[in-house]
Amino acid sequence: MTDQTGSTTEEGRMRRWRRTHLGTEADRATFRTLHNASLATPALRGGLTVDSAERAAPHLQALLAAPALAITDTDGLLAWEGIGTHHQEQVTKLAEGTLDHGATRFYDRVDLECGQAGCPLHTAVVSPLVVEDHLVGTLQVYAPNTSAMMVRAADEVATWVSGQLELAELDASRRRLMEAEVRALRAQISPHFIYNSLGAIASFVRTDPERARELLLEFADFTRYSFRTHGEYTTLSEELRSVERYLLLEQARFGDRLSVRLSVAPEVLPIAVPFLSLQPLVENAVRHGLADAETGHISIKAADRGSECLIEVEDDGAGEDPERVRTALAGGNDSVGLGNVDARLRNAYGDDYGLVVETAPGAGTKVILRIPKFAPGVHT
Repeated sequence: MTDQTGSTTEEGRMRRWRRTHLGTEADRATFRTLHNASLATPALRGGLTVDSAERAAPHLQALLAAPALAITDTDGLLAWEGIGTHHQEQVTKLAEGTLDHGATRFYDRVDLECGQAGCPLHTAVVSPLVVEDHLVGTLQVYAPNTSAMMVRAADEVATWVSGQLELAELDASRRRLMEAEVRALRAQISPHFIYNSLGAIASFVRTDPERARELLLEFADFTRYSFRTHGEYTTLSEELRSVERYLLLEQARFGDRLSVRLSVAPEVLPIAVPFLSLQPLVENAVRHGLADAETGHISIKAADRGSECLIEVEDDGAGEDPERVRTALAGGNDSVGLGNVDARLRNAYGDDYGLVVETAPGAGTKVILRIPKFAPGVHT
């Protein structure tokens, strides 16, 4: 049996269901709640500021279905959303009780004085916003009447907002830690490398002025990149370009004693990597590759491995005592930043993505790192 369109009765029934069935009222209410929460999240993950509060307030008001809502920090009003803007002058005073006692407080029409005729806002619920056990502000809900359900809803939303603000603080702490680690790594860039590079450049000034000029430009670009002040991450392409500049300067110094082989899959060049994540590994390879040896060979590979990029930095030099490497990865006796890079990789991608070092005395050293092509919060 078919309907007028020629489809079967069952197909027609399924088509009508897709067009008309939007779920129960409870389903729709759940969707609205989740939707408003998702809209408020990006603003709250920016921390508690005027801008983030103003962007989050409309969605929090809709989430609570309240006529008016206010967000404060410990100093005063950050954002007001809804009717009754004349009540803004009372916001800071109402916040004081909650900030002093750390608990939700309810205010009725006696507390919420209003000289404007017809104003429907007669009650307020003020709930604390807490980040890492510190009171940082309040969420205030204004309504004609307040029920036990309204108080509970305000408390629940304030707890959720506090959670988002705590995640924002964790993000900020992580960024500060990453920045501190990069500053520490910059401080570890060998002064000897700088002096030796300038010495090598100076040696070409008379014999090969054009090469001296080119090396000086490479040195300028290398130092400019190494000491740049923006961004925790860069592309693998930019990181490798800086490594190439470093190796050009080292080859100008060591000549034929140092040979380098570079093998990079083009498809991994755009991926994001922690800033200055390869430079310390290559510097370590040069130092060990030429230690007590007439010549040294350095190999740098970057291969596509599906959802990851596999990077290897290898030298055929003196090798290391594995115990000393373990100490370096733990942050001790690390003059070239091995532990620094390992810590930043784990911080960015998780403990499964720390450095892997294969070495032994007299057997050279290979350092392996895996970089996910996509990771939350990682972008250039």
